[in-house]
Amino acid sequence: MGLLTVAKVAVENTAYSFDMLFDYSVPDYLSQVVSPGKRVLVRFGNSSKTRVGIVFSVESGVITEKNLKEISSVIDNEPLFTHEMLKTANFVRDRYFCTYFDACKLFLPLGLSMSVSTSYAVNPDFDGIISGVKENEIYEFLKNKKKFTKSERIISACALKKNASLLDKMVEAGVLLRNIDTQRRVNDATIKMVRLKVNPENESELIDTLTKKQKEVVNVLSDVGIASVKELCYFTGFSVAVITALENKGILELYDDEFLRMPYETYDSFEQKEILLSDEQNKAFNGLLELYDDSSPKGALLFGVTGSGKTQIYLKLIDEALKDDKGIVVMIPEISLTPQMLSLFYDRYGSQVAVFHSSLSIGQRLDEWKRVRRGDAKIALGTRSAIFAPFQKLGLVIIDEEQEHTYKSEMTPRYHAREVAQYRIGCHNGLLVLASATPSIDSYTKAQCGIYSLFKLKQRYGDACLPDVQTIDTTYQSDMVLENISNQLADEIKDNFDNHKQTILLLNRRGYNTYASCTECGTVATCPNCSISLTYHIKNNRLMCHYCGYSVPYSTKCNNCNNDTVKFKGMGTQKLEEELSLIVPDAKILRMDTDTTSSRYSYEKYFKSFENGEYDIMVGTQMVAKGLNFPDVTLVGVLSVDQMLYNDDYKSGERAFDLITQVVGRSGRGVHPGKAFIQTSFPDSEIVQMAKEQDYESFYNSEIPIRKNMIYPPFCDLCVIGFSSENEYSVNKASLLFLESLKRIHSDKYNNVKIIVLGPVTPRVSKIGGKYRNRIIIKCKNDKNFRKMISELLKEFNKNKEQENVNIYADINPESII
Repeated sequence: MGLLTVAKVAVENTAYSFDMLFDYSVPDYLSQVVSPGKRVLVRFGNSSKTRVGIVFSVESGVITEKNLKEISSVIDNEPLFTHEMLKTANFVRDRYFCTYFDACKLFLPLGLSMSVSTSYAVNPDFDGIISGVKENEIYEFLKNKKKFTKSERIISACALKKNASLLDKMVEAGVLLRNIDTQRRVNDATIKMVRLKVNPENESELIDTLTKKQKEVVNVLSDVGIASVKELCYFTGFSVAVITALENKGILELYDDEFLRMPYETYDSFEQKEILLSDEQNKAFNGLLELYDDSSPKGALLFGVTGSGKTQIYLKLIDEALKDDKGIVVMIPEISLTPQMLSLFYDRYGSQVAVFHSSLSIGQRLDEWKRVRRGDAKIALGTRSAIFAPFQKLGLVIIDEEQEHTYKSEMTPRYHAREVAQYRIGCHNGLLVLASATPSIDSYTKAQCGIYSLFKLKQRYGDACLPDVQTIDTTYQSDMVLENISNQLADEIKDNFDNHKQTILLLNRRGYNTYASCTECGTVATCPNCSISLTYHIKNNRLMCHYCGYSVPYSTKCNNCNNDTVKFKGMGTQKLEEELSLIVPDAKILRMDTDTTSSRYSYEKYFKSFENGEYDIMVGTQMVAKGLNFPDVTLVGVLSVDQMLYNDDYKSGERAFDLITQVVGRSGRGVHPGKAFIQTSFPDSEIVQMAKEQDYESFYNSEIPIRKNMIYPPFCDLCVIGFSSENEYSVNKASLLFLESLKRIHSDKYNNVKIIVLGPVTPRVSKIGGKYRNRIIIKCKNDKNFRKMISELLKEFNKNKEQENVNIYADINPESII
């Protein structure tokens, strides 16, 4: 027992069942460099393997009886995490049932992740006797090797068990030496630079001995000072050999200089045009600015019809935050929205903008993160990962289309960006602005209750007006010339093309045909790994699964009855594209779905082309429905919403209203009036009628009593406990055992926690990627006691050896419960 300096460390690759901040002693030689927010190397458990850890706190003068392991080394020169970031990681871990390290990783780009390798060599100073057959085998294997050998190679060559501790015992006995290396996943990008080592005026005799080419290189460097090797060769027209010769003579030196991999072309000079707001916009802006100037954290909902000019208000707010030298996060729900928003932001703010989304390369994401951390970029623009941008001072967070499901992560940690934004902005006493034409029921309820300040924009900006919207009843369309486009809509598409205006058509199903079935026995072609039908894709002539990627060649032969009677049914975007070419054969058609936008920068390329008038019609899934602004689009068609209208999920009405309202809002955003047509078998549906009128408040007033009576959010929280396994019996058994444990622990320890339990229930798609699924749905209040109860149950479940082949997770307020 004695006085120690102890660090509390989050360690990678720990199971949730025993995750905590682990105590490690700080050796004296590291006492000046170990600090909160830095990554360290530590030995963990009984394994010989070294792991990466993150220091959360350091306390000196600790009296402990524990025999603590020491921190082996420190990875980072400067802390990667601020105090606020560590607090936010703690919040994420507590709220979303993940480990400390997994919560911390959200703040770091993938390129910063470290791989740790341990290698061994024979100790040349060892002169003792080696006992043991395996020890001698290892010694003989290593003794003639000149370099350290990685542990994996030794384990394989000497048939040791994985994570064998024998190697470390030989180190402790002095037989072997151990070396631990860390390697970053992506290194900094560097460029070879050149500068003079001598002053040509003081070394005239030396310069006189140079060749004509060498003298010219020296003259160029005398003028510019520093240049890259590439630039120097370009401007002089000489090869690298001339530069190398000068380096060998000691006249110049070469060195590596870091450069940042910019994902897009940016500008150091930019033009901040004055933004002219309408009276309605100005009222909203002044209200938001007043909240921003308040010294306490605030939240606001900017609720405006499509095309009402919410973005102009964002920009004015951002201008104010930049004057205060504070960081700004602007989140958008889809990568598809990035090009238009980026163009707008780059034109106004230049290289002050950093971009965060999954289509960037690992190196680009790393360098954008660096620009924010260094203070070179003050605005982080991107999808949900942008909320973890490493700002020291965060003043403003804007979430555009805040109702979108993409702000909720479906992977561990299963966080919601809106909740993380609310926590982070609270730590910095900043302003959170949620914006939408169709706010989530939860956010609008908070605005109605005064938790958020509410600002409304009821008119479109400038001369634009809301489109004329009509429904087309497809129940009795027996005279339809085409399978999926009504005659009325077909005529409108022709007229719009003849008038040299653009059209957007929404069909939220990709592929050519949506399923294939046998007309003889009724068998539907399904994926062997997932309980979902296969979709036919005409481009590659294959049936494909949209969940796991499984595919098989097209065939009309039924696998069940062997008859040549398989027919394809249903329409996807590929078939719609084909039908359109029959209606308007001269039109240039752009199809936007995940099949056409898989390559990097495809969104930028295609949307720019459409904006420039290179295409007449854009066909797409929901990626074309929201946030896009094309002034020449005067016609929008919604081809199928019926499946969304009558889904089993409690959010089905909200999603259908949102999608219809948003896509209709793409029409008539310029000086020309717009039209929109909704094809449906249920034209009298209240949701269709309210979406047609863009009447969100009526929709909200009709939806909220249903939620209240059924006890669904916002009148409760939902916690889904999910189970998955390759064995169907195991997953069903595990869910029943968890339910029994829940009943027991609730009765014994947490009977003051009010819950309603549904299930176990099998999801609509009961099998994905070869794993069967089951779930328990808990209606609850997501407070500290509830989370403590669920955390205990998860840890108890994971410690049960009988459940080792079953994966379990907890998801708070998932976007879908079916």
